[in-house]
Amino acid sequence: MFGISLPQSFLQMNTIFISILIEALPFVTLGVLISGIIQIFVTDEMIAKIMPKNRILAVVFSTFLGILFPSCECGIVPIVSRLVSKGVPISAGIAFMLTAPIINPVVLFATYIAFGSDWKMPLFRAVGAVFVAIAVGIFIAYRYKGSPFREEHHHEHHHHHEKTTFWKKIWQTLEHAVEEFFSMGKYLVIGSLIAAAVQTYVKTATLVSIGQGPASSSIVMMTLSFILSLCSEADAFIASSFRTTFSTGSLLAFLVFGPMVDIKNLMMMLATFKKRLVFMIVAAVFVLVFGYSLLF
Repeated sequence: MFGISLPQSFLQMNTIFISILIEALPFVTLGVLISGIIQIFVTDEMIAKIMPKNRILAVVFSTFLGILFPSCECGIVPIVSRLVSKGVPISAGIAFMLTAPIINPVVLFATYIAFGSDWKMPLFRAVGAVFVAIAVGIFIAYRYKGSPFREEHHHEHHHHHEKTTFWKKIWQTLEHAVEEFFSMGKYLVIGSLIAAAVQTYVKTATLVSIGQGPASSSIVMMTLSFILSLCSEADAFIASSFRTTFSTGSLLAFLVFGPMVDIKNLMMMLATFKKRLVFMIVAAVFVLVFGYSLLF
């Protein structure tokens, strides 16, 4: 209109940005809806009741509980802190926190679609998540003693489930889903924008040269997943766009590390748990994901 012509590279970035968003949005929408249903219809007491007493069994059980809890890592820390304050062992809570954003059906199906309807990536991703979560959970069970909470955080959340009608619950579920959609949406938009900018302005050759060997490429991709802080429902679409640049191992490092540790959930963890516990979780996750990625 004003005779301003945008640079070609900007238009290209815009196209990549929109395509990433369009691919990811249905999965994010589905994710927040299911998360809303869980938030309103499943009480913490129900979960606490079914938790095994043996600490290793509790870790293994909680690791697989993630299949039933399609929650993005954006909302997982508050759920875990509530469960732990109701008596779920911290090691089991952490194992659940690490796998829930990865092994739930929504995320695995999104990964399957993102990688051209191939079951290999979702399978390797799920196996990696389970292996890391069980190992970290057992490590925390034996190495961490004392209260996991920061002093000022430790208070019991009393959720009085007053008798609400079914329709009221449906309404609350939708409210929760909309709220979560907007809180997650901004991270998705920022992540997509950064990914589009990286793909447009950073020469592929630069990325390849940084991540030349298997070890350095895994570290580059883990760093990228931390910085991008994508939602697990959407990160597979970003990862698949790097397929021509990076090895399967480093893509898996991106897909397993990002949902376990990224900027936004690290902030939430530090606000809830003691620094020493958070450091132990992050360090153990980093070492294990790195090791796992080198197998490919």
